[in-house]
Amino acid sequence: MKTKSFMLFLFAASLMQAQIEYNKYFTENALRFDYFHTGNFNSESYSFDEMIDAGVWNGSKTNLIDNLEYGNYFIKVFDAKTNTLIYSRGYCTLFGEWQTTDEAKKTFKTYNESMTIPFPKDSFKVEISKRDKKNNFIKQYEYSSSPNNYFIKKEQKQKFDNFKVHYSGNPNEKLDIVFIAEGYTKDEMDSFKKDCETFANTLFKYAPFTNLKDKINIWGVESYSKESGTDIPGKNIWKNTVVNSTFYTFDSERYLMTGDYKSVCDVAANAPHEQIVIIVNTDKYGGGGIYNYYLTIAGKNKNAEKIFIHEFGHALAGLGDEYYTSDVAYEDFYPLDVEPWEANLTTLVNFESKWKNLMDPSTPIPTPNDPKYKNGLGVFEGGGYKAKGVYRPTFDSIMITLAAESFNLPSEMALKKVVEFYCR
Repeated sequence: MKTKSFMLFLFAASLMQAQIEYNKYFTENALRFDYFHTGNFNSESYSFDEMIDAGVWNGSKTNLIDNLEYGNYFIKVFDAKTNTLIYSRGYCTLFGEWQTTDEAKKTFKTYNESMTIPFPKDSFKVEISKRDKKNNFIKQYEYSSSPNNYFIKKEQKQKFDNFKVHYSGNPNEKLDIVFIAEGYTKDEMDSFKKDCETFANTLFKYAPFTNLKDKINIWGVESYSKESGTDIPGKNIWKNTVVNSTFYTFDSERYLMTGDYKSVCDVAANAPHEQIVIIVNTDKYGGGGIYNYYLTIAGKNKNAEKIFIHEFGHALAGLGDEYYTSDVAYEDFYPLDVEPWEANLTTLVNFESKWKNLMDPSTPIPTPNDPKYKNGLGVFEGGGYKAKGVYRPTFDSIMITLAAESFNLPSEMALKKVVEFYCR
């Protein structure tokens, strides 16, 4: 009886800790915190760039503390007077991916990064942490300021019209996705709007989103570019576009991304959003997705709908790639002595924290590539860009091949958990 009472006490205490009274600590506005991230393969540093009054806060006013703990980085905001944790979010970055490439062993680079938080009412402190080699978050950077700081900028740099693609209700109580146009000229906005409808309809064809339509808003931003298309350095093609997207990111031809994250945030600010989707006006195969950062789609490619779903898995829930045979720029992305934080990958170091409880007890671990196991949940070797030592839940899924028609169950559960997190 004492044990039960003690457990109830711990649960109540953790619940109280997780719930922050929004109106006590925050105004109705949002604050964008921009910084520079510099380093190479084994070192990094952070430096302050600027803060921007980002208008109305459209995120959750209830789930202010991130209990998902996905991502390689974690931002925490503290009330300076009481040292109370009042906001936190996990995320990943392009810099973090770049650190695992061969180029990072040869040179230093700087990327601009940004996080948008509710606007504090009083003095506050921002902390940024990164996972170490054992997946523990270690503080890397700290910055303190006041809401009265007169260097907080109030101008909006990129003003564009927005429109509703799919609307379910109050943005504070929904997951808000914004589609932004990249490489579409003013004359091509009708084409962009049709593409937005296509990708919205695609999203709701896939579980778990089919049953979550009432929890999601989708917006479009008419962010026209001066030129149509995108950069293709390998073919000496260069375009003047609004967020400066490019193929050959990390010298991988199909990796279509942008290092100009400030411009992405400037454009996305024209609509409520927790997730940013950059639809690129190109038919060349490519795309990319980074957790709580952004995703890109080659909007005119014949496989665009499948690319979108795959990359949305990365961007929304941090799902890992389950393939291991493709040519990628990453090196040693998953240490084999550490359990990955991604919900759909395991090294078996701590498999109990993953999908073990969902499996048929008679299924072998690891699971052989035998035809009798190919349609069920198992532990199949190969994933996370490694043929050995990293395991995936199913023989096939949308996170391994575009031929697949669905996410696997562990991935679906992770995606649903994130959507519901933003809707409380």
